[in-house]
Amino acid sequence: MQNKKYYPWVVVGLLWMVALLNYMDRQMLSTMKDAMQTDIAELQSAEAFGFLMAIFLYIYGFMSPVAGSIADRVNRKWLIVASLFVWSMVTYGMGMATSYNQLLWLRALMGVSEALYIPAGLAMIADYHTGKTRSLAVGIHMTGLYTGQALGGFGATVAANYTWHTAFHWFGIAGIVYAAVLIFFLREKKTATQPASTPAGTAPDKIPFIKGLSMLFSMIAFWVILFYFAAPSLPGWATKNWLPTLFAESLSIPMSEAGPMSTITIAVSSFAGVIAGGILSDKWVMKNLRGRVYTGAIGLALTIPSLILLGYGDTFVSVVGAAVLFGIGFGMFDANNMPILCQFVPPNLRATAYGFMNMVGVFAGAAVTQVLGIFTDDGDLGSGFAVLAAIVALALIIQLLCLRPKMIDCK
Repeated sequence: MQNKKYYPWVVVGLLWMVALLNYMDRQMLSTMKDAMQTDIAELQSAEAFGFLMAIFLYIYGFMSPVAGSIADRVNRKWLIVASLFVWSMVTYGMGMATSYNQLLWLRALMGVSEALYIPAGLAMIADYHTGKTRSLAVGIHMTGLYTGQALGGFGATVAANYTWHTAFHWFGIAGIVYAAVLIFFLREKKTATQPASTPAGTAPDKIPFIKGLSMLFSMIAFWVILFYFAAPSLPGWATKNWLPTLFAESLSIPMSEAGPMSTITIAVSSFAGVIAGGILSDKWVMKNLRGRVYTGAIGLALTIPSLILLGYGDTFVSVVGAAVLFGIGFGMFDANNMPILCQFVPPNLRATAYGFMNMVGVFAGAAVTQVLGIFTDDGDLGSGFAVLAAIVALALIIQLLCLRPKMIDCK
């Protein structure tokens, strides 16, 4: 099967499900607080629950560069399989937890194991898909993340109809079974940097860790990409964590309505954005080397007015319309991050590079979540969203001025 022309798309399909499980397993905890606090009293404290959520974020962020470096040095198939198996076992184990401390340790281990996936998965997709299909392939993969984030909410549904233990158990079992499926169907790709005698399925040529870091951080373009990735991550995480609250406040509706309305709006519009952005980018880059940069720029440009509307809108049309516009724009941006990186960074450093990108994005998300909490306590959450528009505008200007790729794919 690996030699078939369609196999690169099989890889995208296989990893799409891994991406779904990656986000679903991490998100479901946030929806089951009420069900779990009956058995674990500490979860009745918002501060304790917040720390339980935050421990994952910080460990995930710190681990991302390490995970990227590992992915550039080992067989990515087995790294993905191991990562999925471990975090699925952790998910299953959370259903057996009887104390807050057990949940903390399991959540921390989930941060380590889930961090290993994204750099390896995106690097594998980039290896299989060249300039003609790369953005679309990455975009389709990203829809798996959005779908998993949305499905994570159904953990509360399972918990309500059965128990929270059952929710963790069955979602964990699903991941364990799927890890076995990957063993049989997922294959590493031999890259152009490997000699013909290299056995199929081995890692690409290794660059010593320190030398690799030196190569990456000596590139001005990489510093620009880091900022270009971190700045939009601020509103990206803001919508994940605070959009339901903003919907409830701006539209004067209960959270039971605002929650589903906000998450579904963002998920559907982002889905459309990554597909549109992927198709446009793949066609544009064949005619203009900056096609991917321009496509990402269009996406960022769309998020600027949407953030202002989200901040100051007070009607259904303005707020929901702004959320749709943001989702489309962010999706176009999201579909082109790895493809743009591939125009500057060689294959054997891409996972490492994306690991650092993931780290700055996660830490930006942690920071904005805390800052917007202050805005919320002051009764001015909308202004916090509007301020983010200025930061995105700065990233857009720097991106257009500084990112000038010389080839479709850096070999």
